[in-house]
Amino acid sequence: QVQLVESGGGLVQAGGSLRLSCVASGRDFSRNTMGWYRQAPGKQRELVAVITSDGDINYVDAVKGRFTITRDFAKNTLYLQMSSLKPEDTAVYYCNSELGGYHYWGQGTQVTVSS
Repeated sequence: QVQLVESGGGLVQAGGSLRLSCVASGRDFSRNTMGWYRQAPGKQRELVAVITSDGDINYVDAVKGRFTITRDFAKNTLYLQMSSLKPEDTAVYYCNSELGGYHYWGQGTQVTVSS
């Protein structure tokens, strides 16, 4: 019923760019906070960027100035524009949508940055 489907991951050289997309379906997500998480090998899952229903945005320090999170309310779609990519950005990136403490998750998309 409810689905979050990520796309746009892949292999890119250091310094390159990628844009991730997350299409949400099954309900109206316009009131939800949406964000991107990532999990690298041997590490815990971490919040990368979040955007609220009012458009307030926060980033983890490691990606500030390089990543941009946006959302299209009409299309129920979340984006993450990633620039100046570094090998340490390599991880599985997950789309998340939250309302009232309940979290919906996508299946993840692999981002690999080579040096």
